[in-house]
Amino acid sequence: MTTKRIAKSSILEAVHETAQDLLELDFINKNRMQQYEAMCLQPIPDYDQAKIRALRDRYKLSQSAFAIVLNTSPSTVRKWEVGDKHPSGPSLKLLNLLDRKGLEVLI
Repeated sequence: MTTKRIAKSSILEAVHETAQDLLELDFINKNRMQQYEAMCLQPIPDYDQAKIRALRDRYKLSQSAFAIVLNTSPSTVRKWEVGDKHPSGPSLKLLNLLDRKGLEVLI
């Protein structure tokens, strides 16, 4: 199980793809694969209240509709937008996916 992230360069993307193939063939273990992921892939950026609001505005969604798209509650979206909470885990990954690939990917 690996996470999809943006590769730092085409060379590191090829290294990661090769390592993924080696993992599937049991030539390397999961710990080694995690080392390759750390080396090859950029982390998912944080989303602050302004970025979240801008993303929601880009797709002209209400807080309730945005929450449905991200499989979270409207109160959570409100808390993100006022800065009381910060997205993490799956929500952060979904925000990044929405930001990079568009609304159609999540619907």
